[in-house]
Amino acid sequence: MPNARTLLTAARHRGRRAAGRLVHRGWRWVQGVGAVSNDNPGPYRFRELGDGTKLAFPLGAVFNEQWITIGPFSIIGERVTISAGFLPGLDLGPDPVVRLGGGCVVGRGSHIVGHQSITLGDDVWTGPYVYITDTAHSYHDTELPIGKQWPRNEPVEIGSGSWIGTGAVILPGAKLGRNVVVAAGSVVRGEVPDNSVVAGAPAKVVRSWTEIEGWQPPFRHDPPVPFPEGLSAEDLRALVGWDLRPPTRR
Repeated sequence: MPNARTLLTAARHRGRRAAGRLVHRGWRWVQGVGAVSNDNPGPYRFRELGDGTKLAFPLGAVFNEQWITIGPFSIIGERVTISAGFLPGLDLGPDPVVRLGGGCVVGRGSHIVGHQSITLGDDVWTGPYVYITDTAHSYHDTELPIGKQWPRNEPVEIGSGSWIGTGAVILPGAKLGRNVVVAAGSVVRGEVPDNSVVAGAPAKVVRSWTEIEGWQPPFRHDPPVPFPEGLSAEDLRALVGWDLRPPTRR
């Protein structure tokens, strides 16, 4: 027969397991209710929030969302900061400051900090902890703390279909073309042509594609086969369980 101490330990263990299940179940409920969409905007009033788009809960810092647009079927991860202007409550003029296209995915913990203009095209995906900003403090006065010096703003553009790796930093004035890959941890400034791979700090083009030469330098492996030969789009949708057709603009 187990003694009283053994029975008490077992009871505590069962209670802890039950409490753990309850906490996780409650947190999933909170995440679902707290997620922001155009059907459930919570306290936020975005200039545009497309159908099927969701901002996961908990959110990061989101303010002046009246100057932020996000297209349809985009996914914004947990604790992502998207802000326009220096402080909440500013009047930033008639035009949006931060624009995200349709089908974008922003990884958890990322920051998109716009003061003049940040534009992401359609289907731009980022890894976690990416930092995109169109402003930086100047350093002209050696007597004044850098954080108090007047900032310099330059528009940022990221072309449709681009992939931004984990921990990358996109600096003011960066203009990335279509289908650009930014390697993890890179720091990008200036212009990057279409169909390029950039890496490093500062980032440099390490691979590019042209119609005449293809990829240079060439890849060392064959491209993956996306799905078995002969599989129709309807078969694939049934297999995956969700609609893979691109979103349509209204």
